[in-house]
Amino acid sequence: MNTPIELNTEGDRIVYVKTVEVADLPSDLRDQAGDLDQLYAVHDSDGQRLALVADRKLAFVLARQNDMSPVPVH
Repeated sequence: MNTPIELNTEGDRIVYVKTVEVADLPSDLRDQAGDLDQLYAVHDSDGQRLALVADRKLAFVLARQNDMSPVPVH
């Protein structure tokens, strides 16, 4: 069955969660990361970083609390 569906892409609320190596960040952010080796970044669909957080679960919770749909990036 092929039923066409109109998807409303206006107001796209999908964000992407990916692992970021602390060593790849600017020095001021490395200093704030303490002894962590990895952080989790939340990016919008244009690739702009919206947030950096300490763990993956927190990244997903943060996105959902802001009415966004998080998607993992592998």
